[in-house]
Amino acid sequence: MSALPGRPDNLTDGPRRSYQVRPDELEGAVRETLSHQVAVARPLGVDPAGQAIRRGNRIRRRRTAAGLAVGAVATVVLSAGMAQLGAETGRDGAPIVVIGDPDPSGRPIPTASVPGADPSPGPSAALLGTETLVGVDGRRLVLPDVGAAEHAQLLPGGGGWLVISTQTNSGRSLRVVQDDGLAQVLLAGAGSIVLAPDSRQVAWRDGNDLLVAGVVGGQLIGAARTPAPAGAVPVRFVGDSVLVRPDPADAGHALWRPGAGPLTEAVDQETLNFYGGLPDGRLVGQISTAAGGTCLALLDPTRGLRPVETGCGPDLSQDGVGGISADGRWLLVNGRIGKAGQALLIDLRRLRSSPTAVSAGPPMTGAVVWTDASHASYLDAAGELVQVDVHRVRAGQPASPAAVPGVPAGDRPVLVAGL
Repeated sequence: MSALPGRPDNLTDGPRRSYQVRPDELEGAVRETLSHQVAVARPLGVDPAGQAIRRGNRIRRRRTAAGLAVGAVATVVLSAGMAQLGAETGRDGAPIVVIGDPDPSGRPIPTASVPGADPSPGPSAALLGTETLVGVDGRRLVLPDVGAAEHAQLLPGGGGWLVISTQTNSGRSLRVVQDDGLAQVLLAGAGSIVLAPDSRQVAWRDGNDLLVAGVVGGQLIGAARTPAPAGAVPVRFVGDSVLVRPDPADAGHALWRPGAGPLTEAVDQETLNFYGGLPDGRLVGQISTAAGGTCLALLDPTRGLRPVETGCGPDLSQDGVGGISADGRWLLVNGRIGKAGQALLIDLRRLRSSPTAVSAGPPMTGAVVWTDASHASYLDAAGELVQVDVHRVRAGQPASPAAVPGVPAGDRPVLVAGL
């Protein structure tokens, strides 16, 4: 199609657009255009609220998964100590519960005093629920909320005490008493209870079983259990093993190694009591003789508690009270010279050559504490403190008891080391 003559291509006859626009008219048009655009809701390329919700959900899922993982690990750790129990006995053991007051406010604080000082205004040993600990120098410490005790040891690393109660109708209890006065029950209603020398393990009788557990942070962990004959009681720790007397009415002992199997029959039929160990690992015990008497013996726990050396002569008591000096030379043990009962001092280096005994003081009760190679302390039947000097005893001067200052007459304190 050809263009019309005299007219440009693609032009119409409509009115020509005016390009003469005033500034105020242009401004008004721009404003109107922008107002229309704002009034129209357009979808956002990014939803901030949705992103926040999704991020919160992801964080919550991660925290939930982490919590479940930590819980699973804790369950495995706490259950590991009972795994052997189920394998050996075919049943789950009773859980060990630590009872304590989580609120430290208002706790009674243990009170201490030194010999010769005025009694502390704190709790008296005569009050119900307290117990007095006595150090080798006569220093006293009154523990509240404990009751009558028969043995006490420092916690591992200090900071408190492990206290074994006396026998009651419901059995014995084990408590941990911290320096701030908090008393927690670790065991209740148990039979015989014994502590390792370093206070890191405890063994006890519970029903028809013997148990052993570690002591960590004021709690019992990693309990192991084994069936035991009726009447069998733990006697002491020998390393990580437990020395057990299957029948207190008869001679003989067995070694139970937790983790290595159940308790076996008595590995010896002669031992009546054990007084401790020597630096080389041998144990010092009392054995019965065919003639009805008793002798001292060194026994090897690695060879079935077989006696490797014996010595007879002193008339020994069968109450089992005694203690050995740290260097392994001296034994303090109850016995008789003539018809009088007394504590005897025996030189273990002369065991083979019919050892002789010399009177060291009145008969002993409870623990015997050796502070060095030539000094020991114990309490007599009246609860008075007896301090033994080996050199004076060998020179014919037995130790004499002395009342502990501040302990009321008739009270039975507990002798401890480390006070």
